[in-house]
Amino acid sequence: MSTRMADLQIGDSFTDYYVISDIHVRSDRNGRPFLTASLSDASGSLPAKMWDYSGPLSEEDNARVVKVQGTVTEFNAQPQVTIRQLRAADERDAGRYRTEDLLPCAPIDTERALADVRELTGSISDPDYRRAAQTMLERHMETFRTIPAAKSVHHEYLHGLLMHTAYMMRTADYLADLYSHIIDRNLLLAGTLLHDLAKDKEFSFSPLGLVSGYTVSGDLLGHLYLGAQETADVCHELEIPEEKSVLLQHMILSHHGDPEFGACVPPRCAESELLSMIDRIDSRMEIYTKACESVPEGNFSAPVFSLGKSVYRHFLTD
Repeated sequence: MSTRMADLQIGDSFTDYYVISDIHVRSDRNGRPFLTASLSDASGSLPAKMWDYSGPLSEEDNARVVKVQGTVTEFNAQPQVTIRQLRAADERDAGRYRTEDLLPCAPIDTERALADVRELTGSISDPDYRRAAQTMLERHMETFRTIPAAKSVHHEYLHGLLMHTAYMMRTADYLADLYSHIIDRNLLLAGTLLHDLAKDKEFSFSPLGLVSGYTVSGDLLGHLYLGAQETADVCHELEIPEEKSVLLQHMILSHHGDPEFGACVPPRCAESELLSMIDRIDSRMEIYTKACESVPEGNFSAPVFSLGKSVYRHFLTD
């Protein structure tokens, strides 16, 4: 691979390999089809369009490697790729790109992050909450340490779920001490660990390990319901008292905060309220991080859809 996405400038023409995602085929006002997508490698991503599109890629090809010939143009004062030719990479392309150059990975030491998660889980002093958390962690370990936390918006790279959960558990540990007069640290830490584990059942994954779409159960039920259901089954298997099982399920079902943001129920105890806020903090800080990456200090970003606004990157003090 010779053309890093982060190095492309407006006016550059290129032919190279990237990962394609967010594929949509639409029609213009004259009824002519066009493709919109995102092209990315490990260095960054750019939106892309291909006019008079007739295939062969569709939404089923999300998170695949493609060979692209295109030019970087400008749209709404932001760079965008205009694609001239496009096809999925196949056996003809063997040896012409390295997957490690294409795949974004969490900017963390994964072994250290996993050790932190294990340590914090082991520090849960209530034996019931600890057994439930450790059992669920081990059952999900293979996917937990590798999969993204989302299809888009935040932590959508490899090891993203591990990073998201590790950061949240560290925050939960600190805030549980700060608000110890009302917060049960054991419930908060257990709920924080469990809150997104079922994303491995919600998402379908490309051969590269990125999120390509949703499973049938993920689309129809979602990871909140799937996670609460599995937690109830594990608690029953481990003979954990019913109230503790229900509280853990509630933590998962309410961690999106409000039903308008995807919560099955609103938070109804201090720990679930705090978990929803911690989740929002970590996801939004990641969104801000991504929005500011390509913005020079002293400038505003383009509008960020998930925030509903542009953001300002100020000069950092020492």
